[in-house]
Amino acid sequence: MTDGGTEQPGPDGGTEPGPDGRPRCPWGLSTEDYLAYHDSEWGRPVHGDDALYERLSLEAFQSGLSWITILRRRETFRAAFDSFKIASVAEFTDTDRERLLADPGIIRNRAKVDATMANARVLAGWSAGELDGLIWSYAPDAAKRPAPRTTADVPAVTDESTALAKALKKRGIRFVGPTTAYALMQACGLVNDHLADCAVREP
Repeated sequence: MTDGGTEQPGPDGGTEPGPDGRPRCPWGLSTEDYLAYHDSEWGRPVHGDDALYERLSLEAFQSGLSWITILRRRETFRAAFDSFKIASVAEFTDTDRERLLADPGIIRNRAKVDATMANARVLAGWSAGELDGLIWSYAPDAAKRPAPRTTADVPAVTDESTALAKALKKRGIRFVGPTTAYALMQACGLVNDHLADCAVREP
């Protein structure tokens, strides 16, 4: 798992039994929050410009932190950023910026707040479905990616994530690098990095 890279895998980095005895990716067993996220969200396809803008923004806020920090604040992030509706955030003012920087329910990082607002203004000028189409155009051919057996087989960066980060930056999107782009690809189902023996891995 690229998001939340501070979690430690098992001795061999392979799957481990969960509370129900079924094997899971080891990072998904460290907290109940992670277990729910691992089982129901991570690696499942996400579509829609607003939904992808939210994930892109949260991955940027996660940079340098554990994903659990963001996951546990996701609802307060949504409240602060009006459910990450691009059209709405694009209209945020300096007053909103100061409100966000004073909000203890989110990560009060000035550069990340500014990037999230700036990205919404850029995306507001795109056509409907354009962000979705751009991001998903970098999904690799699943048939050519063998299922990872251990956490050591899961990359942090790929050629596709590097290309996606460059494409987004070229279009004016800020605070996205190859590692953040790959975490986005994992979280939104562009790649399936559930380990081969993970009970919730879908073909």
